Order: sequence, then structure tokens, then C-alpha cells
Amino acid sequence: MSDAKVALGRKLFYDADLSIDGTMSCATCHEQRRGFTDSNRTRPGVHGDPGRRNIQTLANVGYFRALTWGDPGMKTLETQALIPIAGTKPVEMGFAGQEAVLTARLAGQTCYRRMFGEAFPEAGGEVSMVTVAKALAAFQRTLVSFDSPYDRRRRGEAVAVSAGAERGERLFKAGCASCHAGPLFTDADKARFHRIDAPFTGDQGLADVTGDAADAGRFRTPSLRNAALSAPYLHDGSAPTLETAIRRHRAAMRLGDRQVAELVAFLGTLTDEAFVTDSRFSLPKPGCGP
Repeated sequence: MSDAKVALGRKLFYDADLSIDGTMSCATCHEQRRGFTDSNRTRPGVHGDPGRRNIQTLANVGYFRALTWGDPGMKTLETQALIPIAGTKPVEMGFAGQEAVLTARLAGQTCYRRMFGEAFPEAGGEVSMVTVAKALAAFQRTLVSFDSPYDRRRRGEAVAVSAGAERGERLFKAGCASCHAGPLFTDADKARFHRIDAPFTGDQGLADVTGDAADAGRFRTPSLRNAALSAPYLHDGSAPTLETAIRRHRAAMRLGDRQVAELVAFLGTLTDEAFVTDSRFSLPKPGCGP
């Protein structure tokens, strides 16, 4: 993962030329200030097709083995990167069947020819969907978020958090951490899928891929890092607040209002301000290079 690949991936990530009509970039849906999510329940594509599911964070996505809400086969960032660009279920950026238009558009720009040449000398600087995907994946692997108040306290730094947040952490460990597990606050690194609602209605989730009725309503566990910035919540964006999202879990049905508030306070300690303001991840300056 060379610096040249990362720089190219960053430029591509913020470039609306990756959509057929030049109106949508990857960053349209993955806003840095929101932890690389957005504020919509779902996001319509360039042709107005309604989005199917809520936008998930890209923080620490390089560690995940399941990269979408409901497809366990989507395991590499290189594969996933092309779904918004050229996918059809739903149409997002609109290049399905017109991938050659995109690569010609990029190859026609002097800056991109230079950057692809620097990033992919082994491929002769080829501008292709393969090299586009590799560059986007390289940039996404740099999106690492481990500097929240929670992390700093674990490193032994003197970081003050409220007593409510401390109680919320204990509640979290007792009832939430089996799925929102480990330092990633998800088990997506193990490619596991879960159902939180009973009874289930609506989106089939994992069952759309497996064809197994027992998988209906199972979805990948979203990471909770920077969750306070990423409303709305759940696979369909139907929970406008963290409180609502917590209440939607069967395990939370016995919790009182104070306990829910304490969980929310704890989740606030997972906000990594350095990550959401880091200039290395933000819109690059015009021209070639970082």
C-alpha cells in the first residue's frame, strides 16, 4: 500500500467524476465529519433510485471481513469499492455497463495519468476499474480510528468522563459487547450477522444472499466507533437517535431510561475528534498529489 496509491485513492474518493453525471463522489455519502457516514436514512442514487440501506462508517473498515449489511461474500475493499460505482441494486453512481466511460474520463486528465503512473508502475500506469478499486481500497485502509476518550483512558491517559458514562460502559460490557465486540466495537472482523428485532418484518437481510429463511432479518453488526456522529441508525436508518436504536434491541427491553442514557453517554466516549478532523483524510488540494 504505497503512498502514491493512497494519494490517488484519496483524490478519487472525493471526485464526483466517479458518478455518471458528475454529481456524486464517495464522500457524498461518507462524510468525514460524521465518521464517514451521512445523515440520511438512505441515500438516493444519481438517477433518483432510493437507497436500500443506511450508510455505514468507513472507520477501521480495513479490519472487517464483512463489508456490507447483508452479504458475507463481500470480503475485500477492492470488490466492494466498485459496487457503488457500477452496481445496479440500487443504482448509486450510475456506471453500470459504462465502465469504459469512467476510465476514459479519468485517463483523459493529465493529473490522473501522472498519479496512476506513480501508483501503478507495475501496470504501466493503466487506468482501469481494477486500478481504480485498488487505489480506493488503499485510501480506505488508512481510515483508522483509535484515539477517542475511551482509547486514551485505556492507554492510561488522564481523561475525564462522566460517572454515567462509566456506568454505561459496565452495562455495555454486560449486554452489548458480545456483538459490538473488541476494539472495533463490531464482530464484522469475524463476518457475523445478527437479528435484533422480534418479530421480524421487512428487509430480508442475509437471507437475500443465502436463501435461508432462518437468516431473514440478520445484518452485519455496525461498528459503534463515532456512533454519536452518525445518526440515523440501524440497517434502514429507522432509528433517529441512539436511544431509539438501543430500545430496538431485544436485550434492552428491560432497561430503564437512566440506563439507556448511561449507555448513550458511554457511546459518546467513542467519538474520535482527531479522526473526523484529520487533514490526511479530508478533501485534497486541487491538482496532483496529496
